[in-house]
Amino acid sequence: MSDTITLAHGAGGRQTAALIDTVFAHHFRNPDFTADDAAVLPLGSTRAAFTTDGFIVSPWRFPGGNIGKLSICGTVNDLACMGAVPRYLSCAFQIEEGFAIEDLKAIAAAMAKTAEEAGVRIVAGDTKVAGRGQVDHIFITTTGIGEVLPGAAPSGSRARPGDAVLVTGDIGRHGCAILLAREDFGIEADVTSDCAPLAKMVQQLFDAMEDKKAIHTIRDATRGGVGTVLYEIARESQVGVRLKSAAIPVDPAVKGVCGMLGLEPLYLACEGRLVIVAPQKIAPQLLAVLRQSPYGTSAAIIGEITDDPAGSVIVETELGTRTLLPEPGGELLPRIC
Repeated sequence: MSDTITLAHGAGGRQTAALIDTVFAHHFRNPDFTADDAAVLPLGSTRAAFTTDGFIVSPWRFPGGNIGKLSICGTVNDLACMGAVPRYLSCAFQIEEGFAIEDLKAIAAAMAKTAEEAGVRIVAGDTKVAGRGQVDHIFITTTGIGEVLPGAAPSGSRARPGDAVLVTGDIGRHGCAILLAREDFGIEADVTSDCAPLAKMVQQLFDAMEDKKAIHTIRDATRGGVGTVLYEIARESQVGVRLKSAAIPVDPAVKGVCGMLGLEPLYLACEGRLVIVAPQKIAPQLLAVLRQSPYGTSAAIIGEITDDPAGSVIVETELGTRTLLPEPGGELLPRIC
């Protein structure tokens, strides 16, 4: 690992995993330390999911939302990935001197609206103002706590050979929307971020399952996109993943931008898409429930879990050939969440 922090350490790929393993997990390890999207902790007679997340997106406003909406969605979705109903959030703001009050009001309004949709309350917070140039306009950190549904136990370590791999919608739209909003490439395309709160959709999935543990894994495909999440699951469960390229939903505009820039949609960030791993026999039922939600209309079964080669993601192309999806590394697409 590098002797200094690089942007690649924040991209969600191989360098991020190495940083967590060699620094944070090494020093913080304890029985409750987790590699999942949130820690599940005993709380009286129930279980609580607890998570925190920092948001430094640039630009702070983008088609489909802003950093305020993003900060609520990201934390609520992390709680939902543990089978939890989000209850309370706190938020901390680091604001650059000179930031417009009207813009701050727009961010706060988006947070309030998204929290109301998600059924969660913002109950505490903190505000710091930094000098000009010390912060890129505004950073937000949100912390959330939720109540885990009885019987629910999704984890990145529970994927099993033979399981189906589902995504809850078309992939890569958030990363593509942020890329275009920067106007660095002069590309015009109608791409809106998929940023959305998904906790109610996830609760509907669990409500449809008599055996809540049948849903093995749920992961939020944010930094590094679906491809990075699948590599995380493959490592944690010591399994392989086999995808069918033709089954992966990608918006035509996103596919066009990726073709022009040589990007892989599987590695573009999502902020309203989940990866779900569950037994093949219940996958059609899960798909039907997902498609009833406005945020799951393009949900699809995109592959399966295998027992070989463990730790790898293989893509079956539309020509019928198989190729190894390169493990994510380097700076994928910075400042997207």
